[in-house]
Amino acid sequence: MALEYIGQMLKDAAAEVNTIEIRGRVDKVVGTIIQASVPGVKVGELCILRNPGENWMLRAEVVGFAQNIALLTPLGDLEGISYHTEVIPTGHVLSVPVGEELLGRVLNGVGDVADGGPPLKTHKFYPVYADPPAAMSRKLITKPVSLGLRVLDGVLTCGQGQRMGIFAAAGGGKSTLLSSIIKGTDADICVLALIGERGREVREFIERDLGPEGMKRSVLVISTSDRSSMERLKAAYTATAVAEYFRDEGRSVLLMMDSVT
Repeated sequence: MALEYIGQMLKDAAAEVNTIEIRGRVDKVVGTIIQASVPGVKVGELCILRNPGENWMLRAEVVGFAQNIALLTPLGDLEGISYHTEVIPTGHVLSVPVGEELLGRVLNGVGDVADGGPPLKTHKFYPVYADPPAAMSRKLITKPVSLGLRVLDGVLTCGQGQRMGIFAAAGGGKSTLLSSIIKGTDADICVLALIGERGREVREFIERDLGPEGMKRSVLVISTSDRSSMERLKAAYTATAVAEYFRDEGRSVLLMMDSVT
């Protein structure tokens, strides 16, 4: 009884301890690199940048160090950063929301809702960085996956687990082909990343090419050409993380990117 009482006292005392949040401060901005004094951060860690007294926030990722200075790349525009900007480490890498609520939704390159709809209610998150499956744990490619187009299924049959590249000049119909595949494939879920596209083309693709039929079992990750280079890079990882979640749920997933260049 005495040991249980002491243990409970320690728990109660720990619950009343006021923790101190570790914060750093921006020292310099050179090009697209933010130099900041932030103790204890690691490469790949996500940090939150805030200005005291302002409703402004920017996410940045630690990409390296120069002596005792952390080097961060922003996941957004640099506008708003000052010498007063605080850098708050999160202790984890960038993660994206996952769940059935994603079906029919459009996300930006870092996993935020980008279609003007209601916020996602899911409480599940997947890190954008994951270890690839071990070589001996990968399944053999033995089963075909239908892409819904006879010319591809008959001549260029795609297997479950296979990668395929589509190469054509601008205006050659690559996006139209992708929309046809999304609407015709027998995969359970389609995850499409549109990276580096012009802004006006994205809405045209969603409303004219995909339509409600293509969106009902799809998740779109959008990072247009006017977004930061780091966000466009993260869009590929975000789409992959979403696809990995549905894969882990036992679903057949078709992951597509336009384009990886």
